[in-house]
Amino acid sequence: MKPLMDVPALEARLAAGHRTVLLDVRWVLGDPHGRDHYLAGHLPGAVFVDLASELSDPAVPDRGRHPLPSAGQFQEAARGWGIRKGDVVVAYDDSANMAAARVWWMLRDAGLDEVYLLDGGLGAWRAAALPVEGGPVHPAPGDVELGTGHMPVVDAGAAAAWPRHGLLLDARAGERYRGDVEPVDPRAGHIPGALSAPTTGNVDDGGRFLSRAELRRRFESLGVSAGRPVAVYCGSGVTAAHEVAALELAGIPAALYPGSFSEWSNRPELPVATGPEPGAMAAGTRDRGGPVGNSAGGGGTVAL
Repeated sequence: MKPLMDVPALEARLAAGHRTVLLDVRWVLGDPHGRDHYLAGHLPGAVFVDLASELSDPAVPDRGRHPLPSAGQFQEAARGWGIRKGDVVVAYDDSANMAAARVWWMLRDAGLDEVYLLDGGLGAWRAAALPVEGGPVHPAPGDVELGTGHMPVVDAGAAAAWPRHGLLLDARAGERYRGDVEPVDPRAGHIPGALSAPTTGNVDDGGRFLSRAELRRRFESLGVSAGRPVAVYCGSGVTAAHEVAALELAGIPAALYPGSFSEWSNRPELPVATGPEPGAMAAGTRDRGGPVGNSAGGGGTVAL
């Protein structure tokens, strides 16, 4: 299942009257006014999704800045957005889908197949001169039943050992990977053995995903190859979901480390590497084995 729907395809669906739930996930690190931006203008019928309160539990050091909520909490939120059994869901934001990918991944993990990112997001919709509307949207409650565990995940223990047998990608900006700056987390740098693969490299200047061939070339240049499992982390598990979507578009299954560096850097017993090189894996780290599922389902959590 491809993770994207383009503007012409969405416009055609809406014009034909096909039921489509639109989710607006306006969120950017350092900008707490996502709902205000949504109210000022969004796709007609789109429901606002609050990343901080609906796609995350409150921050705690041992789980990171945006811990995943429980399956029950997430189902309640999804029903509040009006999602019913069998619905097609399209999510977007105004930042190249860096935030919207969070709800895409979570709904896929919950067992929904027909969930997409609007390629190019709000910018692509506006560039096509299509209408937007202001104010809130309050849909009728949905009845969707969600599960969990359909997308592969790893925890800190698996992430520590991952470079022994696979490729661990750090989706944050290069300066945060190197440890030049760290605006939010307690330690600067990266998980030893991880490679820098900024999420911004997945999209073009207009915020649209690169083609499948371009993405394959990008990830192959980082060392992705057949039989080598891939896992991804970022600061708090949000933009890493975007990288998982890009990898899926390229035909490469990848696991997500939900706690990401915000969890890792809060645990003083875990090592941090700095500089442009991956760095050595911590001595004594045990290899927990291979990948834990794939993007077609069958995921799970590797125990710490």
